[in-house]
Amino acid sequence: MIKFNVRLLVVWLVLASCTLAYLWVDHPSGDEIGSPRSSTAVTSAVIVIAAIKVRIIFREFMEVRQAPALLRRLTDTWVVLIVVSLFGCYFTGLMMR
Repeated sequence: MIKFNVRLLVVWLVLASCTLAYLWVDHPSGDEIGSPRSSTAVTSAVIVIAAIKVRIIFREFMEVRQAPALLRRLTDTWVVLIVVSLFGCYFTGLMMR
């Protein structure tokens, strides 16, 4: 008999929903002549969605959920540092442009 894990199904559905949210946020947007243009809101949303997905994957698929507290805190800190770095690079680039 096949054992069915409801928790993994819910996690998978959340990850799939995040992907669909990304696709919805990143719908084609262009300027007057139809050229694609970047948007701060879209870029910020994509970074946040990616961070959520990474944290879920760490916790659920890399077995960090049941790991010692130090490892859980370190992985969460890593996610925060990466997000802050990405935002910092993006907004610094906007200021330099």
